[in-house]
Amino acid sequence: MEHQQTGTYTIPAKCWQQTTLPKKVLAIRLQAMGDVIITLPYLQTLRNMLPPATTLDFLTREEVAEIPRYVSLFDKVYAIGGGRSIKKQLLFTAALLPQLLLQRYDVVIDLQHNLISNIVRNTLRPAAWSAFDRFSPIAAGERTRLTIEAAGLAANYAAEQLQLPAFSTADVLLQRHGWDKQSMLVILNPAGAFSTRNWAIENYISFARLWLQAYPQTQFVITGIALIEKKAAQLQAELGSKLINLVLQTTAAEAFAVVQKAQLVLTEDSGLMHMAWVSGVPTLALFGSTRSDWSAPLGDHSLLLHSGDLPCGNCMLQTCAYGDNHCLTRYTPELVFDKAIRLVQHTEIIA
Repeated sequence: MEHQQTGTYTIPAKCWQQTTLPKKVLAIRLQAMGDVIITLPYLQTLRNMLPPATTLDFLTREEVAEIPRYVSLFDKVYAIGGGRSIKKQLLFTAALLPQLLLQRYDVVIDLQHNLISNIVRNTLRPAAWSAFDRFSPIAAGERTRLTIEAAGLAANYAAEQLQLPAFSTADVLLQRHGWDKQSMLVILNPAGAFSTRNWAIENYISFARLWLQAYPQTQFVITGIALIEKKAAQLQAELGSKLINLVLQTTAAEAFAVVQKAQLVLTEDSGLMHMAWVSGVPTLALFGSTRSDWSAPLGDHSLLLHSGDLPCGNCMLQTCAYGDNHCLTRYTPELVFDKAIRLVQHTEIIA
């Protein structure tokens, strides 16, 4: 296996050696929705520097393919079925490989580096390739950037703006559910998967009331899956018409479009958090047990309150070992409100 040295960081890679840029590039990311979304601003930069005639395709899993197909970034998005079953994924991969071989990709950027992506990369035998480091204690966005860079095409960074479809249904969707078209929109996202990643819903309510005192012309938005349906109902009961409840009302692509309209996203660790920061929207993230060195949102428009300063921090446990979820209960609505105000003001200055 060859390696590419990027500063002090070594990535498995074989650099592009030709003087002209490649004609066909395939990027691979197969994991959860948030992990796929993280790749988009870095692949957007790659797309911007490649000649228009160069093909940039994307390989992912069917259940997370909607947003890659929504953005105006890839020439083609291939999707592997089989859900979370490796055996079924292998069958779908075997069926897809002949079609991928016909494309004769010059470069494969493997942003997954697991059994499936390794099979694809090794079967395609591209002239240049690079493979994601899955385990180093570096933010996923930064590892994505370094992996793309290691293929030897050009320096990489997170693009400030993604190419999105010219027409969006976000305005119509928001108006249908109560947006007055005048109020600024603040997204509340209490969607952490476990109790150790949840800021109490009472804190979100208190935060919203503090925000409304400072910015009365605000409506809050909540969107997501059934996991947060009960929390959405609690927010609705307390905030009334000030809350636009889109839970179970959007596709992933529609939720992504709604995020583009927000002035702030207050969020736990979830796919929607990644939608926000890759879109350049001011993003205040609350991490409990999540490893902040892996999943942190990046950029000057993002702020992360995490547990890494605690002896028990970044534990990744689903239930708090001490029973008090201290990594999140220590963050009061007043503190979070102050951080949010400062973040929005700072973002307006640098915009």
